[in-house]
Amino acid sequence: MNALIIGILLPLVGTMIGSAFVFFMQKEIPDRLQKTLLGFASGVMVAASVWSLLIPSIEMAETGVVPAAVGFLAGIVFLLLIDELTPHLHVGAQKAEGPKSRLSRTMMLALAVTIHNLPEGMAVGVVFAGEAQGLSLNAALAVSIGIAIQNIPEGAIISMPMHAEGNSRWRSFLIGTLSGVVEPLGSVAILLLAGVLGVALPYLLAFAAGAMMYVVVEELIPETAQGRHTNLSTIGFAVGFVLMMVMDVLLG
Repeated sequence: MNALIIGILLPLVGTMIGSAFVFFMQKEIPDRLQKTLLGFASGVMVAASVWSLLIPSIEMAETGVVPAAVGFLAGIVFLLLIDELTPHLHVGAQKAEGPKSRLSRTMMLALAVTIHNLPEGMAVGVVFAGEAQGLSLNAALAVSIGIAIQNIPEGAIISMPMHAEGNSRWRSFLIGTLSGVVEPLGSVAILLLAGVLGVALPYLLAFAAGAMMYVVVEELIPETAQGRHTNLSTIGFAVGFVLMMVMDVLLG
């Protein structure tokens, strides 16, 4: 039970640590650092999607690769609908997207981070639910640790621009932290449904993978490919990918 609580809360702690950067750094993140951090976050999420979610989904299913394929596509469609229906700012964007663009910039940034964090919270809940069906506790903790590491740069990338827009450091920190609350909530929701959806676990694992991959392809990768220093984002991606892959293999 202690490991479960720690696993659920770790991603939120990562967001809090990243959001706290606003107390120690200038109002804007240097472009080189931002590219590196975004690339690192992308690498962690891609590796977690493959080793921690898709591969276990395929191994757990009795009907081959079908649950993984269906769940993955469902996760993509789910995030696509949320992305289209929710007013928000993409990372690094200056204009709002969505049907109601008159919301404040701060609120739209918070909504963007919430969209990012939802599939991550679901992924943590799914892997801990999968412990009862053969997934190891260490593998579940590896996912939680990986997402927590990924949330550190994400928290900084959100809270610091908020401060640059005129919000106080404490307000920027609190909004950045609150954006991560959806993760433990998503984890708990999945765990509560696990008893009912036990046979659907392979689909849920792949669903979480698809949702996470959507965030990487739609939000993070395009931002790392813009402007200068794109090579640093590639290096960050490689480091994040390898780190998450090694953690999953060693702890799994």
